[in-house]
Amino acid sequence: MNGSVDSSVSVTVDRLVKRFGQFTAVDQISFEARRGEILGFLGPNGAGKSTLIRMLCGLLRPTSGKALVAGLDVAREPEAVRQHIGYMSQKFSLYNDLQVVENLRFFGGLYGVSASELTDRIRWTIEMAGLTGRESDLVGTLATGWKQRLALGCAVLHRPPILFLDEPTSGVDPIARRQFWELIHWMAGEGVTVFVSTHYMDEAEYCNRLVLISHGRLVAQGTPTELKRSALKGALLLLECEPLGEAVELLGSASGVLDAAVFGNALHVVVTDAEAAIAGLPRYLSERAVSCNRIEAISPSLEDAFVQLTGPSPGGTASRR
Repeated sequence: MNGSVDSSVSVTVDRLVKRFGQFTAVDQISFEARRGEILGFLGPNGAGKSTLIRMLCGLLRPTSGKALVAGLDVAREPEAVRQHIGYMSQKFSLYNDLQVVENLRFFGGLYGVSASELTDRIRWTIEMAGLTGRESDLVGTLATGWKQRLALGCAVLHRPPILFLDEPTSGVDPIARRQFWELIHWMAGEGVTVFVSTHYMDEAEYCNRLVLISHGRLVAQGTPTELKRSALKGALLLLECEPLGEAVELLGSASGVLDAAVFGNALHVVVTDAEAAIAGLPRYLSERAVSCNRIEAISPSLEDAFVQLTGPSPGGTASRR
């Protein structure tokens, strides 16, 4: 990282490390996030996403490296950091035996929202979450999607410039997830920097930029389009054939095949030469009692990029999804 100060940068992470005994959960991760940016942490379960977020929130002390959040060092000034951020965990951190408005009052007090501002902030949150008329409902009676939006409102009652969302849509139906992302984009448009950890590929597409993490390490970063364009080291084919399992095994030793993975009722196959593979693979499989119904070149999805970047090394063959 250079020594100059950029006022548009809200978070700077420089070679951050977190170890628990002999286990390294976060290993030499570096990146920057700018004001109003939606930055996604994408990776499999156990990759280190939640540990990284907890360090940036001042909840865990880094083993080494440095992180600045709103210009504050997370290791030296964790209390000050927490005054400048909002944090929402995947469990929503709400009190089910309290009313909607009681939860909002509690979190308002926790975040130090003044009495003169709290009434307006609660009114704004209830409208934002679509909970008008449900202020007196017990939170435990709300559907998961409503709880999710209420938890987001609680996390931003104090108007933080930086928001951390740790897998916030786990267990939420697709419609509620889409509505939730509309709120996230609205907040980013207001200048809030939003961090979202997720393992949902469709959600990752909503982010301005992605940081891919695997086994505690940063394996790639860039926009979803950049990652899809650069991750594959060959051409991608869609191959419909049966039986799929046998086809995957056979393709592992086929000439020009770099990788093969099961996607629904078909295969995604990475090859060195698309034209040669389209001509030769159906015959290769047919000679081995596997029928090929369709083969064509396709554009890679974010999931294809993710598999390539976090899965087996090139030359290996995997069955996924």
